[in-house]
Amino acid sequence: MKLIVGLGNPGRKYYFTRHNIGFRVIDVLAREWDIPITKKKMLARWGKGNWKYQGIILAKPQTYMNLSGESVIKLVKYFRIKTEDIIVIHDDIDLKFGNIKVRENGGDGGHKGIKSLIEQLGDRKFIRIRAGVDRPDKYDDVSNYVLEIFDHQQKKTLKAYIKKAAEAVETIVLEGTVAAMNRYNTK
Repeated sequence: MKLIVGLGNPGRKYYFTRHNIGFRVIDVLAREWDIPITKKKMLARWGKGNWKYQGIILAKPQTYMNLSGESVIKLVKYFRIKTEDIIVIHDDIDLKFGNIKVRENGGDGGHKGIKSLIEQLGDRKFIRIRAGVDRPDKYDDVSNYVLEIFDHQQKKTLKAYIKKAAEAVETIVLEGTVAAMNRYNTK
């Protein structure tokens, strides 16, 4: 069983912001894999199903970004998910918009949602798909930047970018993390 988690903030107000790219990838996977996100338990909106003979749980924590780990740990305990079977999609200001980086392990890189997951899981060995949203030039506090919607230029390719991140998830599920790193990590 794979637990695939998109990080973001709940509510329509945040849906189109840079911080919610993880939620949007989960929505694409839910449509394409026919796994409705209809359950509202364990501090998350989630759905369970099968895709290509794999057991899948798609989840969007409803705790707000900085407390995402509180939701994920509940799902992990309830479904008895191994840490290495968790795939997390999140925004990353240290990557250019359009770039994706897949990792099997690591620190939080200053991302408070990832920090929460590491703290709650007591482990860093989950898979991450880092989706670049650019580093802002004009902001001292990046929290304002990630809570804004994508700019006009980014919106032109956003749909294809979200699809590319969803394809990275598919590659991990079907072929493994190394195949996804080789295919999607940008140099």
